[in-house]
Amino acid sequence: MAQPAQTDRSELWPDDPVPLAVGAAPVPEYGSGSLADLLPTLAAGQGVPGLGQAIPELTPADRNCVFLIDGLGWEQIRAHPDEAPYLTSLLGTSRGGTGRPITAGFPATTATSLASVGTGLPPGAHGLPGYTVRNPETGELMNQLRWRPWSAPQVWQPYPTVFQLADRAGVHTAQVSSPAFEQTPLTKVALSGGTFHGRLTGEERMDLAAAQLAAGDRSLVYTYYSEVDGKGHRFGIDSDAWRGQLMYVDRLVERLAEQLPARAALYVTADHGMIDIPFDEQSRIDFDEDWELRAGVALLGGEGRARHVYAVPGAASDVLAVWREVLGEQFWVASRDEAIAAGWFGPRIDDRVYARIGDVVAAAHDDVVITASVSEPNESAMVGMHGSMTPTEQLVPLLEVRS
Repeated sequence: MAQPAQTDRSELWPDDPVPLAVGAAPVPEYGSGSLADLLPTLAAGQGVPGLGQAIPELTPADRNCVFLIDGLGWEQIRAHPDEAPYLTSLLGTSRGGTGRPITAGFPATTATSLASVGTGLPPGAHGLPGYTVRNPETGELMNQLRWRPWSAPQVWQPYPTVFQLADRAGVHTAQVSSPAFEQTPLTKVALSGGTFHGRLTGEERMDLAAAQLAAGDRSLVYTYYSEVDGKGHRFGIDSDAWRGQLMYVDRLVERLAEQLPARAALYVTADHGMIDIPFDEQSRIDFDEDWELRAGVALLGGEGRARHVYAVPGAASDVLAVWREVLGEQFWVASRDEAIAAGWFGPRIDDRVYARIGDVVAAAHDDVVITASVSEPNESAMVGMHGSMTPTEQLVPLLEVRS
């Protein structure tokens, strides 16, 4: 088996000048090696019209299963060979046997990444460009993971999913996940198409995913597990609780791999990685207690390591100047147009998405977050964080097992 290649950080993440330049931020590999490219590549290999092989290293299979493990980045697997022996043994298979990861997309957060996976589109097109973003129609912040306040799903994200395209083309298509996700708006706009099967335990999901994979001559099956991310947020990736989840999911992957039917490929990936942030004033900058950062700001969106900042009318340039002065050595701080021009959200931005992006966008470079202790008490209390463009957050596996 091929050995995993070492990530060449000097090429992908060069040393940045101080203050950090917008153009030096490591843009995800949209179009050739991002989460948005995975399902179009697999479905194209199954003969679904209108899609192309965006990730050239992958070989077509008649039956494809994607197992997305929430929060399990490439670097977390590499750092825990004892807890994840099976996943570690697969590192050399990643990205078509090159031993390389793919990238999540910006921001590296669940709602954005799941929409990229399911639609095959980058955030600037599918329109879920952050954890919370402003709804231009109402002026309110919308939480795109929890879908609050409610907005018409098909208006917010009008494109068909890859699952829907595959189902129309005669591919047996199924999602196997927690029953709690069956009717959520995020599932409808990102992962619908074919049949949803709700199962509570991880073992049940693995067994049913294998059965669904075998149910068609051409099959596209998606399954999901969330608790690696959950334990990381609550306890951190340096905790026994997180390591226990990693050990459990390692066994789940092996269980599924052992049941693959003929002519099948299993791809194990994630929506983002994670980093633990210390609880000190240097590492956690509280927006709600910082008058400089609050000046001229109408709404604070996004999350701690990937902020969308919405200015009061006429104040956008002043807010950008202050945020760049205060945070510019620790964050890539860009205006909306600078972030778009740099390709942070993909090669194109739909008109309906433009104003959802902050007037100012701040992406963490260092081990630091911008919390909001009053308006976001739960998020501010998390140990593990994600969202930005650092390797720890961006790099995700694309491990492969074939029958």
